[in-house]
Amino acid sequence: MDDAALADIADRLYAGPLDDFVAARTTAAKEVARQDKGLAATVRGLPKPSVAAWALNMLARNRPDVLDGLSDLGARMRAAQVSLDAPYLRELGRERRTMLADAVDIARSVAREQGRSISDAMASEVEETLRALTADEGAANAVGSGRLLKVLSADGVNDVDLEGAVALPGLLPPATSARPANAPLSAPKAKAAARTRTTAERTSQPKPTRPRLEAVRQTPRPASPPALEKAKAALAEARAAEEEATRLAGELQDQEEQARADIAQLQQETVELRSRLKAAEESLERSRKRLVATSAEAKQAARAADKANRTAVLAQERVLRLSSN
Repeated sequence: MDDAALADIADRLYAGPLDDFVAARTTAAKEVARQDKGLAATVRGLPKPSVAAWALNMLARNRPDVLDGLSDLGARMRAAQVSLDAPYLRELGRERRTMLADAVDIARSVAREQGRSISDAMASEVEETLRALTADEGAANAVGSGRLLKVLSADGVNDVDLEGAVALPGLLPPATSARPANAPLSAPKAKAAARTRTTAERTSQPKPTRPRLEAVRQTPRPASPPALEKAKAALAEARAAEEEATRLAGELQDQEEQARADIAQLQQETVELRSRLKAAEESLERSRKRLVATSAEAKQAARAADKANRTAVLAQERVLRLSSN
C-alpha cells in the first residue's frame, strides 16, 4: 500500500466539511479501488471525527501558527517541570490560560468560516485538548496532524492517552523536539535548559558503593524521580491555579454585591411603577364610567331634541293651515 497516497487521501478527507465526510470517503475509496483494493479498504475504514476534533483539525490546517505557539509553550513548561522551576512554571501557567482562551476563540471563528458553529460544551473540549497539547509532545503531534478523531485530556502526571485519537497514527512524526540542535534558545528556555543540565550532571555523578544490607530499608521507598518531578510541577501549577481562582472569586463576589444592589433598586422602582400603574388603572376605570354615563345622557338629549323638533314642525304646519283659512 502506498503510504503517501493514503496520507494524501486522508488529509483531503479530514480537511473537508464534517457533514460531507462519509460521502467524500465513499467516493475516494471507489476512485482507488481499481488500482489498489487494499488502499480502498483502508480509506473506507477511516473514522469520522467528532465535532470538537473536526474543529481542531480546521484550526491545524487554517491557523497552524496557533498550535505552533502552544507547542512552544508546552516545551517551555516541560523544561520548567524538569528543572523544578516553580516561579517560572506559575508564570507559564498564566501565559497558558491566556493563550488557550485566545486559541479557543480562533477555533470557533475558523469553524464558523467553515460553515459550522461550536457550542460552549464543544469549546470546552477544544480547550481541554489544547491543554493536553501543551502537556505532551505526542499529543501536540496528534493535534498538529490535522487528522484528530476525538478530544484529548491530560492529568498533569501521566502521558496523554492517544489510543484511537488520530487517524493513521503510524504516519505521525516521532515525538521529538522541532528545534534544530544548533538553534539558540530564548532566555526562558535557556534558563530552564541550564537548570536541567545541572540536575542531569548531579544525577550522573557516580555514587559511592554501599554495603548490600544498607539497601534494605524499613521506611517506604521514595517516589521515582520522574514521578516526583511531575508531582511537584503539578503542585506548583495547582497553586498558581488556586491564586487565580481566589482572585477570580473576589471579582465575582464584588459583581455579586453590585448585582444585589441593582436588584434592590430595581425592586423599589418596580413597587413605585406598580403603584403608578394602579392609580392609572383606577383613573382609566373612572373615565370609562364617565364615558358610559355621558354617552347615555347624550343619546337621551338627542332623542329629546328630535322630539322637540318634530313638535315644532307640527306646530308650524298648524299655524300655516290656520293662516290660510
